[in-house]
Amino acid sequence: MSVIGVLGAGTWGTALGRMLANSGHDAVVWSALPQEIDELNEKRVHPKLPGVKLPDQLRFTKELAEACIGKEIIIFAVPSPFIRATARASSPLLSDGQIIVSVAKGVEKETLFTMTEVIGDELKKSECKADVSLVALSGPTHAEEVAIDLPTTIVSSCEDMAMAERVQDVFMNTCMRVYTNPDIKGVELCGAMKNIIALASGILTGLGYGDNSRAALITRGMAEITRLGIAMGCLPQTFYGLAGIGDLIVTATSVHSRNNKCGQFIGQGMSAEEAVKKVGMVVEGINAIPAAVRLKKEYNVDMPIIDAVDAVINKGVLPKDVIRSLMIREKKNEIKDFLGFDA
Repeated sequence: MSVIGVLGAGTWGTALGRMLANSGHDAVVWSALPQEIDELNEKRVHPKLPGVKLPDQLRFTKELAEACIGKEIIIFAVPSPFIRATARASSPLLSDGQIIVSVAKGVEKETLFTMTEVIGDELKKSECKADVSLVALSGPTHAEEVAIDLPTTIVSSCEDMAMAERVQDVFMNTCMRVYTNPDIKGVELCGAMKNIIALASGILTGLGYGDNSRAALITRGMAEITRLGIAMGCLPQTFYGLAGIGDLIVTATSVHSRNNKCGQFIGQGMSAEEAVKKVGMVVEGINAIPAAVRLKKEYNVDMPIIDAVDAVINKGVLPKDVIRSLMIREKKNEIKDFLGFDA
């Protein structure tokens, strides 16, 4: 049995806390919102996971210290914009030997850091003396399905494979199969960039386009993400795996996907602000666009789909106009273009 703290009581943090508690681990979930904890303690059901009874052994707390002090593993499950502040607040509570597991997906727009890099950077700035390990946990994992024990796979990533394997051991059970991967930069990059492609997929659906369009978008979107990853020194195999194409497929097609749903509303004519409000939860794809645009410029990588989504979300261009511009681009050789060579 491991002693685990979960920072963030959203659907993903709660689903993971439930799964770990049911696997026999001692898990406690923290939220910065006191009313959220009060409701979870009282009703034992998450409002965004209706019908899912939370086990009695899963505890909820308003005290950050209770979720950090003495824990073997601390899971950062807050949305990406709040990762830095959460790392800053928790830094005085950390101790040697703890493993911090980030399940957030994003790239910080100011620094272009991945989420584990943000945490590591903030711990340094906070002069945290604790010797902790940072692991990314990412893959095709909608909370709504994990919360009802449907078979799911995920990737535990760290350059220190002993730490990746330790997290693999803790999270693996009959419903969750965990793989390891040393390419933490690639795993986290996939988790952030796929959300933008999922937004585009939703926009296509909202416009009334069909399966052909969606399949093309997923394939060419993955080509763009892979080109960027290779330029950044990531392993190509990562992008063909669960954290790459696996996560992109589920996020671009699932009814559970916030990014897909938000895109559908935009395709139907809503503004990005209206769509996010209607979704009612954080839409990470929109948060990731500024960093993606900066990264493509910094590494001189052609990413026309990313540009197209940026044009729709941030520049007011009509979706049908950007789709037409994508369709009439210059001719390409698929293999050379996928690898990033000049076609």
